[in-house]
Amino acid sequence: MSTHVRPRRDFQGLEERRRQAAKRFRAGEILASVARGLRVSRQSVSRWYRQWKHGGVEALRAAGRAGRKAKLDRPQLQQVDRALRQGARAHGFGTDLWTLPRVATVIERLTGVRYHPGHVWKILGAMEWTLQRPARRARERNEAAVQQGAAERWPAVKKTLDAAKPGSSSRTRAGSRSVPRSAAPGRPEARRRS
Repeated sequence: MSTHVRPRRDFQGLEERRRQAAKRFRAGEILASVARGLRVSRQSVSRWYRQWKHGGVEALRAAGRAGRKAKLDRPQLQQVDRALRQGARAHGFGTDLWTLPRVATVIERLTGVRYHPGHVWKILGAMEWTLQRPARRARERNEAAVQQGAAERWPAVKKTLDAAKPGSSSRTRAGSRSVPRSAAPGRPEARRRS
């Protein structure tokens, strides 16, 4: 089974697009037209034009890769992927639940590279692993007893609202019996002066 790692940007394709822009600059094409033709922003075309004016086509060459070089290469990622597929118990953990700190520990054991658990999520995303949360249920749960209780006991226990009694929307304070009920919904009862 091979680990698929998403490719980064296509630097050669980006450089080719800048070369096409340089040809259009030489031909005297308007910058807005170049932007529309290459489907890029006008700001990018303006920046390319300034670079082209000062350094020619050589100024538009690709700078190479972007960002810091990855600490783990493809064979190491494949090794981590195989280890994770064995399950957490195979690596000495009490349950088969993978957490980010556990994955970070396995990566460090296998490759010697230490990652912060928060960054491990990005590595798992590059390996196309997804978040999956297990359903939390007690091991002692008796499903038949749960269904029977829901069918027989729940209707008797279930409370119903009594519209005739004063109530309160507060969860912590019961409705007061001393406050007169309003005459209309949402409006306090008008007090008459005698």
